[in-house]
Amino acid sequence: QVQLVESGGGLVQAGGSLRLSCAASGRTFSNYAIGWFRQAPGKEREFVAAIRWSGSSTYYADFVKGRFTISRDNAKNTVYLQMNSLKPEDTAVYYCAAGGVLSALRVGSYDYWGQGTQVTVSS
Repeated sequence: QVQLVESGGGLVQAGGSLRLSCAASGRTFSNYAIGWFRQAPGKEREFVAAIRWSGSSTYYADFVKGRFTISRDNAKNTVYLQMNSLKPEDTAVYYCAAGGVLSALRVGSYDYWGQGTQVTVSS
C-alpha cells in the first residue's frame, strides 16, 4: 500500500555529514509517522528519529540528539534525515518506515519499510 525508497547513504569520514531521503508513494495517512531506524551488524534494529506526517512532532533517540535532524516535505511526500557530526558507531543500514500510529518510537508499530540504505562512517 505504501512504498518507501531511501537514498543518500554512502561512505563519509568521521565528523562528516549525510542527508538521507525517504520518498513515499501510495496511500499515506496523515496520522502516520515516518521513522528512521538503523541496524548494525550483529545488533537489533533501533530507533533513530521520527516525525509525524502531518504536524510538526518530532522524536529522537538520545544518541543522535544535537547531531541529527528529521524534517518533512509533504508536497514531495519525502522525509529527510540530516546527519551531522557522524561517528564510526553510526555505521549501519538505515531504514525508513511508515506507520507508528500507536507509537512513533517502536519498531513493531510500523507497517511499511523501505529497503534500507548503507551508511558507513570511517575513522
